[in-house]
Amino acid sequence: MDRSATLEHYKAAMLLSGVGDALGYRNQLWEYNESGPNIHKELQELGGLKNIKVELPDWPVSDDTVLHLATAEGLATGKGGEELLHEVAARYVEGMKDMEGRKPGPSSILGVSQLKPGEEGGFRVAYNTEGTGCGAAMRSMCIGLRYPKPDQILSLVAVAVETGRMTHPHPTGFLGAVASALFTSYAVQRRPITTWGLGLINEACPIARNFIQGRGFAVEETERDWGYFCDKWQWYLDLRGISHGVGPVTWPPSYGAAERDEAYKSFSLSGWAGRSGHDAPMIAYDALLGAGSDWEELMGRAGFHGGDSDSTAVIACCCWGLLHGLQGVPEGNFSNLEYRDRLELCAEQLYTLTH
Repeated sequence: MDRSATLEHYKAAMLLSGVGDALGYRNQLWEYNESGPNIHKELQELGGLKNIKVELPDWPVSDDTVLHLATAEGLATGKGGEELLHEVAARYVEGMKDMEGRKPGPSSILGVSQLKPGEEGGFRVAYNTEGTGCGAAMRSMCIGLRYPKPDQILSLVAVAVETGRMTHPHPTGFLGAVASALFTSYAVQRRPITTWGLGLINEACPIARNFIQGRGFAVEETERDWGYFCDKWQWYLDLRGISHGVGPVTWPPSYGAAERDEAYKSFSLSGWAGRSGHDAPMIAYDALLGAGSDWEELMGRAGFHGGDSDSTAVIACCCWGLLHGLQGVPEGNFSNLEYRDRLELCAEQLYTLTH
């Protein structure tokens, strides 16, 4: 593994996030398939990952990549502060016009419909007790590419919180954006992966909490609903034996597709694995911990399960690309990916901004 993240790693991160999305989605067939073992069986019938050419019409990207691109292209302008937030909000509004056959979630649709970019405070939406979904988490990895350095964590958290709560104003939702952004920044920094969850709970979440209080918007509601995200992450780190940030990771004796479906459900808020802001990054993290540098293993864990498989894969594959580049990824998986050019251009622009 290279010591530091190069331009090629940035490009692999953005490109593979789209690949993971398209594979996990399989044009709605796999995102809504509730059986990991069945998905793995269908995958074998297709000849395995090596045999899959991820291209239109059969393998479009979903809403995840369209909105991740909206975030990334907003960040790539180099704007900051409220100017950046209006820019990203405008791109979310634009992105929502590109949702034919891509299945955006209800909170994303509702949130974007309330955005008024360019107007005073127009990047904010009302607090929503239902805004717990993974829509903010799945589009925020690129924030870690824009603010990758340890001394940029305040900016990373601020942008993740404010762009996250444009659609998911509930902490279970927008802290998912913080997690995705943080994990990509940690991948750039080459931080040991067993420390990532601890950094989320001990570093990023307290910063997010202070930030919210300082902004004075929906403080009371946010405070009331704050606990679940951090408690569930603490539970997960205890389960895996990494609550102190060091391994070895504790795995169940058997952890195949069927066992993972059950485990992932136990991570979830309501039984739909990866559907929420806390567990989409959690399943992605679980997959990264278990897969090492093996692309097929990563996709098997992060992309082919009975839950919200595209949203967990989009996060995992972005981090994996930063760590491993395109090493061992079959060319057919990415060479004709929808929006490949936009994803790679964003990666170049974000890399240039940070170097």
